[in-house]
Amino acid sequence: MGQALRRPEDSEQSDTPVTCRPFLKWAGGKGRLIPELSRRIPSNFERYFEPFAGSAALFFHLQPHHTFLSDLNPELIATFAAVRDKVGEVIKLLKSYPYESAFYYKMRASDREPGFAHWSPVRRAARLIYLNKSCYNGLYRVNSHGHFNTPFGRYENPTICDADNLRACSQALQSTEIHCETFQQVLAHAGAGDFVYLDPPYMPLSSTSSFTSYYRDSFGKDMQVQLRDACVELDRKNVKFMLSNSSAPEIFELYAAFKIETVEASRAINSVAAKRGKINEVIVRNYT
Repeated sequence: MGQALRRPEDSEQSDTPVTCRPFLKWAGGKGRLIPELSRRIPSNFERYFEPFAGSAALFFHLQPHHTFLSDLNPELIATFAAVRDKVGEVIKLLKSYPYESAFYYKMRASDREPGFAHWSPVRRAARLIYLNKSCYNGLYRVNSHGHFNTPFGRYENPTICDADNLRACSQALQSTEIHCETFQQVLAHAGAGDFVYLDPPYMPLSSTSSFTSYYRDSFGKDMQVQLRDACVELDRKNVKFMLSNSSAPEIFELYAAFKIETVEASRAINSVAAKRGKINEVIVRNYT
């Protein structure tokens, strides 16, 4: 099993949802697609699973109890856990960081240093949020060694630390188990009556359309097939799932046994401004 960062037993969760939004901008984030997704959510379910968390936009919108969030990006997972468990410390550290190019590149280069593996979750969280808010177009991108390599953004007056929203996100995360596991490991926990939202790296529409990875390891056609097989198993176990992906022909072929709908989505992140805009993608479900 992979790393599982669970909620402390003495943490408290309010029964009243808080108003919050994702504290990170993330490639493939679903903030602009929330209306389409939310109206397709099952009316009742036991537990909520999101194996490709990213910015967790749908989670923050729904704020379900008994949630499992997971992602293979260890920095992202450490950040979610720190915001859940020690948000005050994250805010204090983040507020001390200056918005300047030299400091940005020093923080960016820190994941090349041997000591980085020993940084505390709070320090890693403050670093990731700082880089996310300061980098060019909020574009989280790593090289083949897993090192962050997006240039400085040169914004006029960015909001590096939105303390109120971070505290609200921390409250929303209190009943959440946070994992750094593969989707197969996470989905093994799902059972009848649960609901799973899947937002994997998308199948490219062409050989040149794939986004430079926000994972170090690629998510190719074989992984898309494995994910489809996992969905078939979820369906067999009476687990409801909803999946987002591109409108590539292969996706229609892979999920032909399920309900497929095409929706219009906005691309908010691309290194080329002209390539941001509207595009069709699909929502797949095993329920109506």
